[in-house]
Amino acid sequence: MNSKLLIFGSKNFNSSIYEVREFLNFSLCFFDFSSKSYLIDSSISAIIVDSEVLDLDILGAIKKINNKPVLFLETSAVKKKFNYNDKILLPTSLYDLANKISRIITTFKFSINSSLKIKQYILDKNEKKLIKESNYISITEREVQLIELLFNEKKSLTKKYILKKIWNYSDNVDTHTVETHIYRLRKKIYAKFNDEKFIINFDKGYIIWKIGIKLKKIYFLKSIEKEWLSQKKGKVVLREKKLT
Repeated sequence: MNSKLLIFGSKNFNSSIYEVREFLNFSLCFFDFSSKSYLIDSSISAIIVDSEVLDLDILGAIKKINNKPVLFLETSAVKKKFNYNDKILLPTSLYDLANKISRIITTFKFSINSSLKIKQYILDKNEKKLIKESNYISITEREVQLIELLFNEKKSLTKKYILKKIWNYSDNVDTHTVETHIYRLRKKIYAKFNDEKFIINFDKGYIIWKIGIKLKKIYFLKSIEKEWLSQKKGKVVLREKKLT
């Protein structure tokens, strides 16, 4: 039993679902209505809510358990506004119920893994978009990897480290690939969002600043200027210039 379900149900419903727990192949735990409390468990995979108990003021308890998908089991007319990820009408077969539970868990995990919140932005890795409110820019697969790498690390990353992680280059390779990609990405972000500080230079490397990172000194680029320095063997060499 890999997935654990938190059940908000009536006594009859709880008894019924407990009897078929082996068929459902989920670990079950039940909300205690007498104390109106539940020890928040990070291992909970989904929340199951029986409409028969929706009038018992359980919405506050559900809201405290953040980032978990909710399956609503509807057996009567709903009298309260209630946010859920999916619903199923009872009575239903055990097969359909088990499939519905598995589906909302899988869909939710996929959604969490496919997006990343970065400050006021959302990085949609599947759609390859950087989104801010109703606006977005389209980005490449390499740019997705670059943003994710810079955000997940808690320190500035050197050009060699980025090359090794994303492009699998050896340490002794001298290339302007990183500078070129960061320049183009910054240009897209500035053009759409007027944000010059999404990726910053710090301590001879690059970083996306986030809460929890303590920096002694931060050097913000006031603007980025692209200069064509030379052209050798058909390869354009780019350099970023910090303007004072």
